Amino acid sequence: MTVAALLGATFGLAAYGAWRAIRPAPPPLRLLLDRLDRHAPLTAINIEEGGWVDGVSRWLGARLLGVADTFDTGPRTAADLRLVGRSREQHTGSRILLAVTGRLLPLAASTAVGLAGLSLPPALAGAAALVLAAAGAVTPDLLLADDARRMRAEFTRGLGSFLDLVVISLAGGAGVEGALHEAADGTGGWPAARLRGALAATRATGETVWAGLGRLGEELAVTDLSELAASLALAGTEGARVRHSLVAKAAAIRARQLAEAEAYANAATERLALPGVLLFTGFLILVGYPALSALFAL
Repeated sequence: MTVAALLGATFGLAAYGAWRAIRPAPPPLRLLLDRLDRHAPLTAINIEEGGWVDGVSRWLGARLLGVADTFDTGPRTAADLRLVGRSREQHTGSRILLAVTGRLLPLAASTAVGLAGLSLPPALAGAAALVLAAAGAVTPDLLLADDARRMRAEFTRGLGSFLDLVVISLAGGAGVEGALHEAADGTGGWPAARLRGALAATRATGETVWAGLGRLGEELAVTDLSELAASLALAGTEGARVRHSLVAKAAAIRARQLAEAEAYANAATERLALPGVLLFTGFLILVGYPALSALFAL
């Protein structure tokens, strides 16, 4: 009885740890408010606080990162981690933790079933262990890619607003660099904070603003920002050419966002038809069953 209780507690703890590793706790309210504050420092965006599961993941990743480096991160995954503000150690530790949990869950279930007087085929338990371990190793990558996709979409929306303000500043007679800095200071949210950090770095290093924006676009794998930096580099410091490039880029971003929103709305409309079809099918079965039953009873 004691062994069964210990196995049950271990199974529940492992399942809870796997769930929290897949779906970590939401960030504290202070960090969310800092992301909305346009004057928040850039470091506030990269802070990630979590519970004990995140701590275990970071601990495992810090000690096993060299072993798991052969299958850990590629350039795209590294850009996703920089975008969401997550460390390689935590990401690697989450993969290892979920893989080990998936490997041990069938073993714990098989042992619990054996204590109950039943038995599972060893081949079934082994196959389930391999499948769950592989799924656990891949799940953090899938979740990271989904989070990065949503954050890139949010960054692109913020970039469109940033470009609109830059165009307004240029029309008011500001220079290229001054317009970029004014637009970054006048835009809220974490995308503007990233842009402010990149522009502030160019002031410290003395390089051009489009070089800093291009480096940020490469680090975060944001294509629109890289294309914007390339357009600014080609336009140079001539206000008319820069303004034309910025207007064209802002229009392209708006057009693509409208197309994506329309496609999402169409897909949601199509999904709404499925419940109606299911209800109509159930109604036909409910109405037609008595007649068919009476017909076949003859």
